[in-house]
Amino acid sequence: MTVFIRGKDAFSYAFKQFTDTVYRVALHNTVNSSDAEDVVQEVFIKLLESNKAFSDGEHLKAWLIRVTVNLCRDKLRKSNRETLVENAFAFKTGEEKPDVIEAVKSLPENYRNTIYLHYYEGYTAKEIGKILDAKENTVLSWLSRGREALRKELDGGFDDE
Repeated sequence: MTVFIRGKDAFSYAFKQFTDTVYRVALHNTVNSSDAEDVVQEVFIKLLESNKAFSDGEHLKAWLIRVTVNLCRDKLRKSNRETLVENAFAFKTGEEKPDVIEAVKSLPENYRNTIYLHYYEGYTAKEIGKILDAKENTVLSWLSRGREALRKELDGGFDDE
């Protein structure tokens, strides 16, 4: 028997279980923590306003991540994206190397989200495909290209598993 989570039950469950995940995804896709906090708020408002039924916690989590990524994308589109990206992801020149998180943040959106969902949230390529509405082979390509871009950025300092 499938149990459906909806309405206030979905909100309560999601807020307790997935607020940190939603915040991390938002922070990973925005310029600063205040923008990430705004996105988290918007995600949970959308959840409250929707009367969507979720088959289980994983279905709810995937929906929250998808909404978070979409809201972050919208937020970046509304602002002057080029200026934000240059300011947020500018790396220091010289001897210092950026840390891995900053290097991931500098990747194009598809690579950034795929790398984040795979390595930080533990999703498989198939699951990421469902979340991002892409084919599994496309996700595998994004992972491969994202890792290659990270290797170049970090001069080989990123180990693949």
